[in-house]
Amino acid sequence: MKYPDIQEARFITRLNRFAARVEIDGQPVDVHVKNTGRCRELLVPGARVYLVRSEAPLRKTSWDLVSVYRDGRLMINMDSQAPNLVAGEWLATQGFDEVRPEYSFGKSRLDFFMRRGEQDFLMEVKGCTLEKNGIGYFPDAPTDRGVRHIRELIRARESGYDATLLFVIQINGVTEVRPDGETHPEFARAWEDADRAGVRIAFLRCQVTPDSLVCVGSSGDF
Repeated sequence: MKYPDIQEARFITRLNRFAARVEIDGQPVDVHVKNTGRCRELLVPGARVYLVRSEAPLRKTSWDLVSVYRDGRLMINMDSQAPNLVAGEWLATQGFDEVRPEYSFGKSRLDFFMRRGEQDFLMEVKGCTLEKNGIGYFPDAPTDRGVRHIRELIRARESGYDATLLFVIQINGVTEVRPDGETHPEFARAWEDADRAGVRIAFLRCQVTPDSLVCVGSSGDF
């Protein structure tokens, strides 16, 4: 996926979960943050960030913050909508007879339903933006929703689906993701339960630039 007309800026402060103040050409500008997570290690004063102009004409802010250059060494895409787009592009190369987004299962809406021959597949997609010592971690904040999705994947596996928890790594140079048990122990336990139940846990490695997020490899094709 590629963004049009990217704009470089300097981060000033986070105003709330949805908004931040940045500096463009010396002028303060309020922007929409396309990630409601904490992102404390990413959005620090003075960080170089990248914006894309909003396509919603009636919105108060004209720009969306989509990526950040962290510590002068890591380009990170932090757009929470990007992982599903990249996953959809990747799934289109995997030889499925059908790929359908937003599929209701149990009490949740999972990201993708796929079919190949007589086999049905379900997939939940998560984006990874947290890096520690070259390793990706998830989550960066407690996520009861994430735990619920994993439990649904376990139930789907028990019901005969091929079930996958897919992490799109939105960080240059990172190749794997591990559960962050310090941040959310229950999520780490659910991850382990899913692994034992036969849920596939897969990673998409990505090349990140200020204006693009492109899959360059996976931990295993279907």
